Amino acid sequence: MIEWIWPLAFLLLPAPLLVRLLWRPLEREQAALTVPSVDMFKTDSDSVTGVGRDKLPWRILLLWLIWALLVCAAARPQWTGEPVTLPTTGRDLMLAVDISGSMGTEDLQLGGQLVNRLVVVKNVVRDFIVARQGDRVGLILFGTNAYVQAPLTFDLPTVNQLLTEAPVGIAGGKTAIGDAIGLAVKRLRQRPAGDKVLVLLTDGANNVGEVAPIKAAELAGQEGIRIYTIGVGADEMRLPSIFGTFGSRVVNPSAELDEDTLNAIANTTGGQYYRAQNTAKLIEIYAIIDELEPIEQEAETYRPIAALYHWPMAGGLALFLMLLVADWRGWGGD
Repeated sequence: MIEWIWPLAFLLLPAPLLVRLLWRPLEREQAALTVPSVDMFKTDSDSVTGVGRDKLPWRILLLWLIWALLVCAAARPQWTGEPVTLPTTGRDLMLAVDISGSMGTEDLQLGGQLVNRLVVVKNVVRDFIVARQGDRVGLILFGTNAYVQAPLTFDLPTVNQLLTEAPVGIAGGKTAIGDAIGLAVKRLRQRPAGDKVLVLLTDGANNVGEVAPIKAAELAGQEGIRIYTIGVGADEMRLPSIFGTFGSRVVNPSAELDEDTLNAIANTTGGQYYRAQNTAKLIEIYAIIDELEPIEQEAETYRPIAALYHWPMAGGLALFLMLLVADWRGWGGD
């Protein structure tokens, strides 16, 4: 529908008539000049005021129409559309991904080939993010330091792109799990009360940082943030010797994974700890987390608005130009 922002502007419509009525007393106060006839004083300008006997009154009507259009433009008309609901229902979900040096360990398979852990994580988390339509998703990358790579946003393709471009070790070679949780708490505590979730993935133990993981988890619990922790990495890895297959040995590449701390973090916040020894297990874990119940947020709506004042303004200008051309061509003459 059409609305008027400044409807009081319509009070200006009779302004030209009021000016004319106030101007007439001033004309009567002027000294009179006695002449035998007034015919010699008639000019083409009489047609503008409607005085000329042989002039058409269309100029007066046109001037009033121009004035009315200008007043309409001054009243600022606008078109307001039907309410549109924004996609605000969903979770506030932060993803914290370990990109320390150990994530470069090639002990997981993807497409039948051994690849490093971060490559597998990127492929699995990418599909997880795509499925979060309607959720606000943020991304934290951590190693020796923790960084907010993407704030909470509905722009899921950008979050995916930022994760895909993250290389191993860019945040440092160590693992600051406590700092990553603390940074997530700082971001999520700014959101309204509801279902706030942190999914933290790592392959090691906290060995650097200013905040202890358990202390950070307690702060998260106080803010109503539920943390799901994921430990990634194979349990066995065969290392070839200098003699080839003969003499190779089997090691545990996840020996440094602190499962006790990850489990304690999850329990403190009402979450769950998961262990992903291979790609299939990691996909299964993210599928389980994907079944979290959405929160109930107040729906946000907006009404599209389009300004219309330029239409009456353009109409008034077109009519005024037409009036000028008419006077120049003498269309209103005898």
